[in-house]
Amino acid sequence: MGVTHSPPVAGVDRGLALLKAARPVEWSKNLFVLAPVVFSGEFDSVASLGSALVTFAAFCAAASAGYVVNDLVDADLDRRHALKRHRPIASGALGRLDAAIAATALAVAALALGLVVSVSVAGVLVAYGALTVLYSVLLKRAVILDVMTIGALFLVRVLAGALAVDVTVSEWLLVCTGALALFLGFAKRRQEAAAELRAGTGARPVLEHYSLPFLDQMVAMVTAVTVISYVIYTLDSPLVGDQMLATVPPVLYGVFRYLYLIYDRGDERGTAELITRDPGMLLAGVVWVGVAGVLIYAN
Repeated sequence: MGVTHSPPVAGVDRGLALLKAARPVEWSKNLFVLAPVVFSGEFDSVASLGSALVTFAAFCAAASAGYVVNDLVDADLDRRHALKRHRPIASGALGRLDAAIAATALAVAALALGLVVSVSVAGVLVAYGALTVLYSVLLKRAVILDVMTIGALFLVRVLAGALAVDVTVSEWLLVCTGALALFLGFAKRRQEAAAELRAGTGARPVLEHYSLPFLDQMVAMVTAVTVISYVIYTLDSPLVGDQMLATVPPVLYGVFRYLYLIYDRGDERGTAELITRDPGMLLAGVVWVGVAGVLIYAN
């Protein structure tokens, strides 16, 4: 007698679709929230670390709400994209009403978690959410401003992390964060533009205003700014001074590896997936965290 299989449970399917729409792989970007607690030497403080982790969780919820809203706005365009057409909302696996309810619930959860830490952190989360929605409905279609908005969202994460543990962030750390965000943003646009050129499709309107030569120039410029600003930061680190120069090699390798994957390998994976799943990028991250941790906390 053959084995009969039960049909998939609708609730389970909806739950998996919601989880996919929340894009948990992208939560790695919210690690920038933890930068202030790490670089201030407060990582071994239970109270500070707890506040930072709650803030991190709040930004994960806020980011997921933003991704769902973005997919609601872009559903029609996503259906024209070879990969994005498989997203839950675009494919029909997740209904628009369910998606809207999920986005609202995630936003409320993010605000509640922010209030647990402080009113200031909750206020920054509101600003982050507003900027995310503005990006989804308007700014993502504005050439150059789209990438600058992405950079601003990274800076907001760092500022929220600083407020969570009540520390002052080094100006050069903010410059590094902004430059790195611009680097990742323009590299992603270059990646998307090249992919659309190969496929002959036009699923992202803003790419009509970007040429590959222009994007190559932007990537080259922000790469230089990113590396130089980080080197300057390491020369006068608030806690360990120029000993932080020892963290420059893994940063250089990570930047060069990322460019290699985008340009030479034609890697089309998203930023978070590429950084968290490529062995070379993971190696650079682990070495950087290890060296920085020893320097800051051994002292």
